[in-house]
Amino acid sequence: MAKLEIQESDNGIKQVKVIGRLDILGTGEVETSFTAHTAGKKEKVIVDLSELDFLASIGIRLFLITAKAQAKRGGKIVLLNPKPLVEDTLVTAGINLLIPIYNDLELASDDLNSAVSE
Repeated sequence: MAKLEIQESDNGIKQVKVIGRLDILGTGEVETSFTAHTAGKKEKVIVDLSELDFLASIGIRLFLITAKAQAKRGGKIVLLNPKPLVEDTLVTAGINLLIPIYNDLELASDDLNSAVSE
C-alpha cells in the first residue's frame, strides 16, 4: 500500500512525499497521481522518500519515467531522504547516477533552483 502527500512551496518547488511501499500494488495505487503531479508540466520536484519502506523495480521505473519527462520539459526531479534499504536499492540500480539523491532539504532545493530557471 502506498499514498502521496503533495506540498507546493513559495519558492516554486513541489514536494511529493511517497509513503508506504512501491511494490507492484503500491505503485499501481499512486502511479497516475504521481505522474500527474510530477511529469505534466515543467516543474522543480523533490520526491521525499523518508516514509517509503520498500522500493521494487516498478517503483524505480516510475521515478525514471517522470525524471525523463521533466528533463524533456526543462524541469528536474531530485530524491530526498531515502531510508537505508531504499537508498541501497537506488544506488545498486544506479539511479543515483541519473536522479540526484540528497539527505538535506536545503541542498536539494539549491540544486533544483540552480538547474531550473523559470
